[in-house]
Amino acid sequence: MTFLPQKYWNRHMSDELNLRQEHEEVAYEREDLSPRGIFAFLIGLGLVLVLVYFVVKGMDAYLDAYQKQHQPPLNPLVSQTETDSRKVSNADIARFPQPRLETNERLEINDFRLQEEKKLNSYDWIDQKSGIARIPIDRAMQLLAQRGLPTRPQAGAIPPSPVNTARQAATHSNISEPSRVKKERKQSSEQ
Repeated sequence: MTFLPQKYWNRHMSDELNLRQEHEEVAYEREDLSPRGIFAFLIGLGLVLVLVYFVVKGMDAYLDAYQKQHQPPLNPLVSQTETDSRKVSNADIARFPQPRLETNERLEINDFRLQEEKKLNSYDWIDQKSGIARIPIDRAMQLLAQRGLPTRPQAGAIPPSPVNTARQAATHSNISEPSRVKKERKQSSEQ
């Protein structure tokens, strides 16, 4: 710290300067905002909000009454409906077409899952005339493991048919006429 002689420095020097010398260009706020002003503003804001609320409510009531007065008369053939459409009776629900909204999701999804499990784990006829049946998944997997997957014939292979089977049998048998004739000709030419 620098020590200055007494005549140049004083502890109260800053206070003395401010008391003795005031600059016009330099100013500061002498007091804070008064609480009375803040409370007056908040009370005024609240009153304006209450006034706006009642004005909007009055306009709504007026426009609603105006609309009810200027509606055209109903056709006498039209039946009166309830004013509250949120309440629905069981008769209305039965009259409404499918699909309907769910009333109790948990029970309905549990019933659906039970029905699906029953289908997946039971035997049943799908088409009894053509012999198509439904079997449980576990049994289908066992049958698939025993029998294997069905395969397609190789490209270029002749599918088995009675005609093709007879031709193959004729070419491979020794009893067939053309092969016996060929054998005899070979033997006679060798001699």
